[in-house]
Amino acid sequence: MYIALFVLGILTIVFGLCQLKKLPEPPIDHPSTNQSDQPSENQPLMKKFSFAEPPNSAPRTEQPSKQIPVSVNYHLTRQCNYKCGFCFHTATSSYVAPLEDAKKAMSLLKDAGMRKINFAGGEPFMNPKFLGQLAQYCKATLQLESVSIVTNGSKVTDAWLQAYGKYIDIMAVSCDSFDEATNIKIGRGSGKHLEAFKRLAEMCGTHGVLFKVNTVVNKYNYEEDMNAAIEAINPTRWKCFQVLIVPEENGSEKTLRDAREFLITDEQWKFFCDRHKHHECFVPEGNDVMASSYLLLDEYLCFLNKGIKEKTKSILEVEVEEAMKDVYWDEERFIDRGGIHRWSDPKKAAHPELMW
Repeated sequence: MYIALFVLGILTIVFGLCQLKKLPEPPIDHPSTNQSDQPSENQPLMKKFSFAEPPNSAPRTEQPSKQIPVSVNYHLTRQCNYKCGFCFHTATSSYVAPLEDAKKAMSLLKDAGMRKINFAGGEPFMNPKFLGQLAQYCKATLQLESVSIVTNGSKVTDAWLQAYGKYIDIMAVSCDSFDEATNIKIGRGSGKHLEAFKRLAEMCGTHGVLFKVNTVVNKYNYEEDMNAAIEAINPTRWKCFQVLIVPEENGSEKTLRDAREFLITDEQWKFFCDRHKHHECFVPEGNDVMASSYLLLDEYLCFLNKGIKEKTKSILEVEVEEAMKDVYWDEERFIDRGGIHRWSDPKKAAHPELMW
């Protein structure tokens, strides 16, 4: 009897083991690209972590796409013979890069995709030979689509235009008022600004340089009716800027300029724009556009981030693409404000088929 019970026990154990082998294996949790990371209605809300992203880390952000420096404003000097009260690139140094360094920088920018260079200051004609030779290099050697200059117009001579005018596509001349007393109040010259302005408009016509007007709209001129004067001059482009504060340049009593007294309200800015917006050449730029849509290179060949963060390293030290990663430049706003426009005369274009 005991033997029979022992045999029955052995058979029971064997039978049980056989049943266990028949049970299905538990599923293996493989990641699937077809499954959503979002929990379903019946799943608990749980955050998924990885070894590369600890629970308390900030969410990752995608790297910005590569930006192309299509149009660059090279402020080659801070020196100026005028004392405009709202200037936001003030004369804190007298440095001007050696010509060969400036040429190298222009070549690097061209290789990175630059199509237009705009020389500004300060007043770029404080160094007329340097400016002319660099413009010639950019147009004749690098064959840039457009070479332009922003100037107050007081130091441009016919002899200079005879020598270098063929390398210049646009001459943008600053004029904030067609009342000389207002120009004096602003600091734009001492009484002969309009005379030089009108003379330069004629010289540009003679030498085949497109003539552009830049106006900073401020407390002293926002009520002025400039319609008749603009119709008479008939510029290719009339760029009107709302006066801008850049804290480290013109934003307090501690800076070389304090532009706060020139500020206007958005309503005053709109008043000026509404009065002049019917001109086909009229291009208004408020503070929201100006602060982010310009790519600025300073006298040390560094990209500026005015009022936002420190400037980049010189593009002679780091590659342009690397420097661009540290630049606050809103490319969409650049396009929206008409940054790409008719920026050259087809007769001067290195590649007429690319004209805008």
